[in-house]
Formats: sequence, C-alpha cells, structure tokens
Amino acid sequence: MTHAIVFPGQGSQFKGMGKNLYEQNELAKQYFDDANKILGFSITDIMFNGTDEELKQTEITQPAIFLHSVILYKTNGELAPAMVAGHSLGEYSALVAANVLTFEDGLRLVSARAKAMQTACEINPSSMAAVLGLDDAKVEEICASITNEIVVAANYNIPGQLVISGSNEGIRLACEMLKAAGAKRALKLQVGGAFHSPLMEPAGEQLAIAINNTHFSTPLCPVYQNIDAMPYTDPQQIKQNLIKQLTSPVRWTQTIQNMVNNGATRFTEVGPGNVLQSFSKKIATEAIVDGIN
Repeated sequence: MTHAIVFPGQGSQFKGMGKNLYEQNELAKQYFDDANKILGFSITDIMFNGTDEELKQTEITQPAIFLHSVILYKTNGELAPAMVAGHSLGEYSALVAANVLTFEDGLRLVSARAKAMQTACEINPSSMAAVLGLDDAKVEEICASITNEIVVAANYNIPGQLVISGSNEGIRLACEMLKAAGAKRALKLQVGGAFHSPLMEPAGEQLAIAINNTHFSTPLCPVYQNIDAMPYTDPQQIKQNLIKQLTSPVRWTQTIQNMVNNGATRFTEVGPGNVLQSFSKKIATEAIVDGIN
C-alpha cells in the first residue's frame, strides 16, 4: 500500500483545538510549550480557551493549525509516507513531515506568512467566494471577463467546487455572473482577504525574504506542491514554489489525481477537521481514506 499524508489549511480550526493532545501526551506538551516561546506569546491559551473570533484571526489561525497538524504527526511515530502534500498553509506542515523544515523553522515561517498576509489584506480590502456546480473552465472564463477588477480562481478543491479570490467588487460581480451562468452556489466566504491571488503580492515579497533566509533540506519523500500539483525533491525549487504559492491557485484536485496516478492507494489527513478526507473521497474514489484528528 502506497501511503500519502495530507495536511489541512486555514478554516479547519476549532475551539479547544490541541487541548487533549497537550494534556495527554508529554512530547506534544513540550512542542506546544516550545511554540509559545518561539512565537513570543501563549498561542496555547487561545487554541485551548479562545473564542471562534480570536481563532479566526489569520495571525492566530495559521500557526494554530500548523501546530495541531505537525504535533499530531510528530506524536504518531508509525507514519512513514511515500508522498506528502498540504492544502495552502498545510504545505508547511507537509514540509516538516518530509524533514525539509525543522519544527522551529516551519513555525517561524508560518508566523511570518500569517503576518505578511494580514498586512496585504489591510493594504487591499478583498475577499473570496465558493462556487459550486460549474465546470472549472466556465468559472475561469467568467473571472477573466471581469477586466476592471481583480478576480481569479484560487482553490481547485474538487471537481465542481472552486474558490475564487479578488477585490470585493470583483467578487460581487463574479458571483452575480456565475449564478446567472448556472452555478448552484456562489457564496462569499468569511475570510480576511484575497488569498492565492495577485492581491497577495505584498505578502509574497515579505515572505520571500524569510524563506530565502531559512535552510531547506532534501525531503525524505516527494512533496506535491500547490502551484502545479507536481512532486518536488529539490530544496531550492521547493523554496521558489512556496514563494509563488501565495499568489497562485491551490491545485488540490490535480494534486490528489497526480498522487493516485503515481501509486497512492491510501490518503491520511493529519490535522484538525476532516475537509481533506471529504475531498479525497470525491477525487480518489478507489483509495482508502482516513484521518488522524
């Protein structure tokens, strides 16, 4: 059996996340305590006792999901993936799992990414929307027809479910046009900005500095990256792809399809929630799908 491990991204957070892990596993407790020192504040207080509103803040959400995912992985010693991938933020968890990044460097980069993205959101007020029931090509065509605003395909989650990203007015116009074209749903999401779009360029510039100043090791197994859904093992190429990820779409459908084509027969989601399990069941219909949550 060829085992693929996948890691979730922003949106999988929940109140109390990681608390049981902290209380029941001494190694997990050490990782969480180290994370508080690295970040310079007690993220565990917010994860374990914070409100939904506090957890939704990008600067909290991203390191919180990363910590939950990576610590779950680190405390399940039997895992030995043949390939890894992560959805957006989850790509950083995947890089730690593949030994490309240390836990400490991964957390620092995720924190830097979250802060850079928050700044970009403040510079360019923007949003995202989920589109259901239209072919990807039709969604792309409608987005491209809106030339006076920025609006692009951002997350190719499963066939028939695509998330678009752009300026507030661009998203409003696109949703109207997509519904008129027959979309079952075109619903604005409660997110802070236009992730995976050209509006994230200011964040990309900041993040590039942090990534280029961080050591990346050769991975233990291929890492399938969001930008083109292909497997990579060269540390320098992985760095460049990670920088481009912020302004490029997440090609998740294609990632799972490529993993299947390259032999994956089991997909395990490691991290909070079960969104990627749902996606995997719809894309890799003959594979075994499970999760460590």
